[in-house]
Amino acid sequence: MTTVQTTVPPPTAAVRPKVVARTGLYGVLALNVVVVTVFFIQAGFASNTLIVLGRLAGLYGALLMAFQLLLVARLPWFDRRIGMDRLTSWHRWVGFGLLFTLLGHAVFITFGYAQSSSMDPVNQLVDLGETVEGVFRAIVALGLILVIGAVSGRYARRRLAYETWHFIHLYTYLAVLLAFTHQVAAGTTFTSSSAATTYWYVLWSVALGAVLLGRLVLPLYRNLRHRLRVSAVVPESDDVVSVYITGRDLDRLPARAGQFFLWRFLTRDQWWQANPFSLSAAPDGRTLRLTAKTAGDGTAALRNLKVGTRVFAEGPYGAFTAMHRTRPEAVLIAGGVGVTPIRALLEELHGHAVVIYRVATDRDAVLYEELRELARAKGAELHLVSGPVSPDKLAPGELARLVPDINDRDVFLCGPPPMMNAVLGSLRELGVPKPQIHFERFSLAG
Repeated sequence: MTTVQTTVPPPTAAVRPKVVARTGLYGVLALNVVVVTVFFIQAGFASNTLIVLGRLAGLYGALLMAFQLLLVARLPWFDRRIGMDRLTSWHRWVGFGLLFTLLGHAVFITFGYAQSSSMDPVNQLVDLGETVEGVFRAIVALGLILVIGAVSGRYARRRLAYETWHFIHLYTYLAVLLAFTHQVAAGTTFTSSSAATTYWYVLWSVALGAVLLGRLVLPLYRNLRHRLRVSAVVPESDDVVSVYITGRDLDRLPARAGQFFLWRFLTRDQWWQANPFSLSAAPDGRTLRLTAKTAGDGTAALRNLKVGTRVFAEGPYGAFTAMHRTRPEAVLIAGGVGVTPIRALLEELHGHAVVIYRVATDRDAVLYEELRELARAKGAELHLVSGPVSPDKLAPGELARLVPDINDRDVFLCGPPPMMNAVLGSLRELGVPKPQIHFERFSLAG
């Protein structure tokens, strides 16, 4: 059943939420770099330049490790403003920076002490591991970071199942623990003053506390409170199914149209799988709905879910919402099953909207009848664009023909990656301002 939201939209903020959150993260990191550098200088320099560089690299590596934890904590305030896809992407690049700083720490320290003791670097490293408290733990932590970095490269990531990649990635927490105990035992800057010691304890407590809150406490609390269950399973086509979820106090769940959850259906065969599915209808306080296309064993099994099946959902996640609007009118562009968050957004958006739905054939237009009914109720224009990939039916000229004033509208885009990349290119060629373009790549591992 299609419903139309009637609440009055909030006024557009003078400063975009994404800019506020991003500036806040940059500012926190920059401030901590300054603080770490000041403590390093106050602790005094070693006589060996390599040792000095090694210690500084180690301190920055510890700071990046704590920042990494903040990026993956899935804190709602940051996630709603930046989006899990961008936070995950930043996490990946910060991870490579962490890898190089820790490698630099190990190499500079080893060669620095080898230079002073006249030992070769290998024997020096062994000697440090045997005689200096905490160094062996640091070597193990570095080994774990190297393995995690290797499996996070594009070549390896594309060949690993998400569950395998995620299991290996969990060793990051062990590496964090080992690195912290190494810092406590051997870090000269850590123990140089009571202020430095307090700073590092607070930094690690905040970072680890953020992860526990966002990844464990909040999901457990929400699921215990809302007690989600499957209320209906509705086939939409031969390979698309909608699952309706009910629970307690869903009007208190802070979900918005365009967001997604990580869904676990607690059956014997599926409880261990977490799949990201967008809401395909705007939350109404009574029911949540997801719509998925068969793309593997996990999604194929959705069709066989029984009414009453318990559901564990993490979220809501994502910045693909009307919160980021900058213009009173919008263009919603969907490709294939990417129509699900677009359909939900249309239900919530106010102002005139143009909906463009790109599919290979008319039969592939999932939820099209709902979309048409909703567009009629909202006074929106709906264009079903079907046909082969070539020629590009969403090329700049075609988009300008369908939406002559596209440069004066917000553009919300969701679909398969090749289609999204092509449309983003068209939008750039048309000169649509970047702040008006909203999209999210739904990928757990980046």
